[in-house]
Amino acid sequence: MASVHESLYFNPMLTNGVVHANVFGVRDWVTPHKMALLVLLSELGRAGAQLGLLERRRLNRLLLPLLQGPDMALSRLRKAIEECCPHLAGSVHIRLKLMAEGELKDMEQFFDDLSDSFSGTEPEVHKTSVVGLFLRHMILAYNKLSFSQVYKLYTALQQYFQKDEKKDGADENEMELTNPEELDGKMEKEELDGPLREEEIACSGPLSQKQAEYFLSQQASLLKNDETKALAPASLQKELNNLLKFNPDFAEAHYLSYLNSLRVQDVFSSTHSLLHYFDRLILTGAESKSNGDEGYGRSLRYAALNLAALHCRFGHYQQAELALQEAIRIAQESNDHVCLQHCLSWLYILEQKIFDSCVLLEHSVNKSLHFGLPYLASLGIQSLVQQRAFAGKAANKLMDALKDSDLLHWKHSLSELIDISIAQKTAIWRLYGRSTMALQQAQTLLSMNSLEAVNVGVQQNNTESFAVVLCHLAELHAEQGYFAAASEILKHLKERFPPNSQHAQLWMLFDQKIQFERAMNDGRYHVADSLVAGITALNGIEGVYRKAIVLKAQNQMSEAHKLLQKLLIHCQKIKNTEMVISVLLSIAELYWRSSCHTIALPVLLQALALAREYSLQYLASETVLNLAFSQLILGIPEQALNILHMAIEPVLAHGAVLDKGCAMFLVAKCQVASAASYTPQKKIEALESAILNLNEAKTYFAKVDCKEQLRDVLYFQARLFHTLGRTQERNKCAMLFRQLHQELPAHGVPLINAFK
Repeated sequence: MASVHESLYFNPMLTNGVVHANVFGVRDWVTPHKMALLVLLSELGRAGAQLGLLERRRLNRLLLPLLQGPDMALSRLRKAIEECCPHLAGSVHIRLKLMAEGELKDMEQFFDDLSDSFSGTEPEVHKTSVVGLFLRHMILAYNKLSFSQVYKLYTALQQYFQKDEKKDGADENEMELTNPEELDGKMEKEELDGPLREEEIACSGPLSQKQAEYFLSQQASLLKNDETKALAPASLQKELNNLLKFNPDFAEAHYLSYLNSLRVQDVFSSTHSLLHYFDRLILTGAESKSNGDEGYGRSLRYAALNLAALHCRFGHYQQAELALQEAIRIAQESNDHVCLQHCLSWLYILEQKIFDSCVLLEHSVNKSLHFGLPYLASLGIQSLVQQRAFAGKAANKLMDALKDSDLLHWKHSLSELIDISIAQKTAIWRLYGRSTMALQQAQTLLSMNSLEAVNVGVQQNNTESFAVVLCHLAELHAEQGYFAAASEILKHLKERFPPNSQHAQLWMLFDQKIQFERAMNDGRYHVADSLVAGITALNGIEGVYRKAIVLKAQNQMSEAHKLLQKLLIHCQKIKNTEMVISVLLSIAELYWRSSCHTIALPVLLQALALAREYSLQYLASETVLNLAFSQLILGIPEQALNILHMAIEPVLAHGAVLDKGCAMFLVAKCQVASAASYTPQKKIEALESAILNLNEAKTYFAKVDCKEQLRDVLYFQARLFHTLGRTQERNKCAMLFRQLHQELPAHGVPLINAFK
């Protein structure tokens, strides 16, 4: 939830995901549910030492969500109390029944007796405790009621109790008609300290000030920590509209509406809510009270800054620049260095869309450290590391920089940035082709516990960093042929980040890419082609590249070449070096298929120079394998074998299973081609070694179900066994080859003209 995190950080009224609601106009009032809570507290005081330690502990844990949450049905309240202390639930029910079925004076006497809880040298309840404050608020609210209001409250209590009695009667009838096994299946434990359910809020009526504060703080915390547990966007907006109906100047409700609109990418509603938030903040005087005369200007400059962040999120860079200039102007007039540092960070983000410049970012990091802004300084260091990784800096220097930022994180307990740092390390190792190191970093983040306190039942680390690491983990498993494990990870991602959540696009893209690779390996090009549209919708560059791969596999060489040339120009323009190298390798393969072997060499050398310049070791190794294949085609297999030994080690250590299989297949081809000039005995040894390498390649291809490559390996093995006079093995390979050949379509391309 990067956007939410940015908003949380740049907004002075939201701290650690908790909204500080201090401008709500409706006070607490007495309701039948709160009277039931008062009876519970009264009976708890009467029980005293009769309650066991475990029961008292459970009741104490139960009380806080009951006092803070919305009103609930009496049956649910009774069930919650029964789970903690069954005999106390019976006492509460009897006391409520006597009051509801008695006279009005019984309720009057009950409120008179509540004051006795504070009397004596050792009172049952301290006045300043959570329970004491609740009791005093209720007593005060009851004493302010007129006689007609007291009578309405008494009538409401009777209806509240009678509704529960009717429900109990209906439940008894249902139990008589229902099997015990079915009834046990329906009974589920309800977590009171978990997130509020939609039907609870909808039936609870207008919320009091305390309940509104609790509702807003809970939903804001859930949006940050575990979006799936928060109310659905439509339901949350409905409840916020109800809150604003009673008090349109409730600024924090407008801000939560802004965060909710960001979830569904609604630019109009999010802008509308954000502007209303700062308008109400100024109108209510909340800022002026806390910041003196400076409060008005402070709201204006942070409003402009948040508006710039919002426009930048939606890609409206010109509007973002105008809003940012306004924020900078107001901050300079007010001499607000903190706001200026935030503006400087966003100025770098905007200018990065036009040209790469580290000057602004380095200046921002230094100034942030000077003014004691560790969060902003760390974000700047993370951005610098990311930029320098794309610029090809050495991995050890980048890791040293990240180590310095980690010291800031642990020193100031910045849990969110610790997660971001580990996710960044995972992505950097993936970029450099070190899959083992990337896997280690991913497992580190998954095994970490969040430093932030969250409610029971709320998932920790349910953030963008977590989604990124899980996506990398799924792709790493798929590359090694563990498709079942990758599917389980993606299933977990879908549950944790539903399709309507902010980070769903991450796993959607990886899911489509994994399906695409499986379809290509299996030779189902029509399936792969159907997946291209989905990939393009999520990432245009990836989609165009995969469309070209499908065209190449279908032998539509001219269309594939045109598409790759356009993509190459675009990627060079936006400086996407990784994709530039991949496109160059695909273009070289097109030249091989078209028998233009000499034209492929300069293209491969260009790709190798780029890979080494930007420290992309794995892509460099893959390029060397392609160069070795070119030398094999040009008739110099000995030279090809020599350079293969340089590149094959990183591929076998960190490469995908398919690449390992292709590398071993290429080694076998070079060994067979070199054996032509050997003595008979040495030639037999070379062919035996080639067969062993082909067996290893066959194992790799079988792991990813790559039937086309398996067919080629079997054909090659059959020829070698025939040369060595091993008839039985030859016939076995020939039979397996025939089965695959009948299953797969023929391409009409010579076997030797394809590296992958």
